Amino acid sequence: MSGARLFTPLRVGNLHLANRIVIAPMCQYSAVHGCMTDWHVIHLGQLALSGAALLTIEATAVVPEGRITYADVGLWSDEAEAAMARTLESVRRWSDMPIAVQLAHAGRKASNEVPWKGGAQLSPGTANGWQTVAPSPLPYDAGRPVPLALDRDGLARVRGAFATAARRAGRIGLDAIQLHAAHGYLLHEFLSPLSNQRTDEFGGSLENRMRFPLEVFQAMRDAFPADRPVSVRVSGTDWAPGGWDVAQTVAFAQALERCGCAAVHVSGGGLTPAQQVTPGPSYQVPLARAVRQAIGIPVVAVGLITEYEQAEAIIVTGDADLVALARGILYDPRWPWHAAAHLGAQVKAAPQYLRAEPRQSQGLFAAVR
Repeated sequence: MSGARLFTPLRVGNLHLANRIVIAPMCQYSAVHGCMTDWHVIHLGQLALSGAALLTIEATAVVPEGRITYADVGLWSDEAEAAMARTLESVRRWSDMPIAVQLAHAGRKASNEVPWKGGAQLSPGTANGWQTVAPSPLPYDAGRPVPLALDRDGLARVRGAFATAARRAGRIGLDAIQLHAAHGYLLHEFLSPLSNQRTDEFGGSLENRMRFPLEVFQAMRDAFPADRPVSVRVSGTDWAPGGWDVAQTVAFAQALERCGCAAVHVSGGGLTPAQQVTPGPSYQVPLARAVRQAIGIPVVAVGLITEYEQAEAIIVTGDADLVALARGILYDPRWPWHAAAHLGAQVKAAPQYLRAEPRQSQGLFAAVR
């Protein structure tokens, strides 16, 4: 067998991962009133047979007004919880891959049309639009709807909604949860001085700007079963002058580790249209590397990781402990199979697929059951 590090196991908290490939949360904009549909069974089901180590359900809103679009998945109601439970039951009937969910609130970037219908932000009072909220009454861009600044009661409602969603996730048996604090959504808006201009204890200094995201994390950690991990996704930088940067990300990651966070998934950007970034292969890996050097819990890298040797190098060099695939695994849902074949490693495959093992890669497949 190969000595490929990409296919060595890892523990995240108490969760055993078979290799270092995780599937990042990817919005499908195919829910109805927050409830998963048959599309999610098809989409998640195929990814659960990919040979990756962990599947993360898309950004799932903790309140209706926290959705990116009106077609987002939610976990704020009994109906939405039951729909997600049915989807999990279907997928798990055929796959033993651990499954997590990313819990989210879109903040000032909520209330949008679905991407294939243009993706424009919808104003309150229009069809499928609603009033957005944020740390401060600052729109994402000129001409966009102005959000309402969250008052103390609003902060308490949001914090409580994250905890309730975490409790629901635990009740339906999800293996892990992830807090979305990246990509310009609500908790990232609290972290960045570009979007947070509050003058109370939740704004100003780095300590104050981290306060509400840390409170939300703690509420989720307390509500989710103690033996299952809670991770956080962060944007390592705003890529904009005067904004959130990697040094602040490191401080936030260290605070999360002290609070019992099991892993940090490092992405980037999304807070402002003024960001200056040139995407390229591994362009966000340096952000993960900086966090990885500062904390003792696993770090996930993401961002145009498409090649097998590229992913292997990220793990071998210690830039990150895991690599996350998103659009790349939509394009090639068997990417882990192909990576294992290329690196001379072994990967899980459902027994129904064992006969697909290439002759030149004998020993590639290990049956799920």
